[in-house]
Amino acid sequence: MIKRLILVLLLFGGAAAGVAYWKYQQFQQMNAQLTAPRPPAVIASAMVEQENWQPRLRSVGSLRAQSGIDVTNEVPGIVSMIAFESGQPVQAGDVLLRLEDSVELATLESLKADQRLAEVQYQRTSELIPKQAVSKSDFDIAKATFDSAQAKVTQQRATVQKKVIKSPFSGILGIRQVDQGQFLPVGTSIVSLQALDPLYVDYALPEREFSKIMPGQTVHLRVGAYPGNLFSGSVSAIDSGIDVGSRSIQVRATVPNGDNRLRPGMFAEVETLMQDAQDVLTVPQTAVSYNTYGNFTYVIVEAEGEGLQVKRRQIETGEVREGRVVVTRGLEVGERVVGAGLVKLRDGQSVTIDNSVQLANGKAAEQ
Repeated sequence: MIKRLILVLLLFGGAAAGVAYWKYQQFQQMNAQLTAPRPPAVIASAMVEQENWQPRLRSVGSLRAQSGIDVTNEVPGIVSMIAFESGQPVQAGDVLLRLEDSVELATLESLKADQRLAEVQYQRTSELIPKQAVSKSDFDIAKATFDSAQAKVTQQRATVQKKVIKSPFSGILGIRQVDQGQFLPVGTSIVSLQALDPLYVDYALPEREFSKIMPGQTVHLRVGAYPGNLFSGSVSAIDSGIDVGSRSIQVRATVPNGDNRLRPGMFAEVETLMQDAQDVLTVPQTAVSYNTYGNFTYVIVEAEGEGLQVKRRQIETGEVREGRVVVTRGLEVGERVVGAGLVKLRDGQSVTIDNSVQLANGKAAEQ
């Protein structure tokens, strides 16, 4: 019995020793991996460049037509003819729609007859008044009747003319809102009409920028419908006062639109260009790490006997334009920074450069 117990204890002891040795070997391997020097990280480099940038004020705005209305009718009536198609360009004075006017024309003819009779009576009294064959009051009545008949004819003729709706200015029509035979009360919206060339872009700038803007300044704008396309115009008007609620001033720029690509109502990113260009230091936007404790980048340095290393450096940044960002403090022109592969780095880490990595601004980084 004792021999059997000793044998069991020896078996358990051997198994425990085997497990302990296996765990020891695992720990040794993990420790070797942790203490082994890390291989150099592969990064792309970029140069700190000096560029000549023209300062600009950024804002957002909306495009609006120089002239834009909903065409409506001044008199009621039934649509007898529609002379346009939705989306059609028109010239000022083009007929858009006619309302039924047979009753008004008949009334006009009746009033013309009354006018002719009143004219004959007026002429007769005019011939008799020098002979004192009629009284002065009869002459005055005849003249007043004739003048009234003329006015009624003029009024009815204007009513008949209003039965024909014409384009008040040249532009592009929208979608038709009425149908043939439909009765239109006064003020019914028939179709929208927009003058598209040129267009206005209305936007706001902070009150502190008021002294920097003036009519004639160049304006650049971008719209979501045409990514990558830049449209140009110029400041044409500045509001006469500052908005009390937002402490901003409204600015209007005029933008040529001969190809009608821009449309009223589009949202636009607007840049108002200042007069004097400035020399600034820039790096690719991908070279900067942004966080709440300050922005930083990694500068590539040559460590004696250890090859290339990166050093973390705090920087201050400014305007961002076309994939590059202005550095106002922390870097010097000609220094090399990490342009891609920033997230995997730590301060003092060894690196190797592979400039086949493409930067976000579409340019290969420079050695």
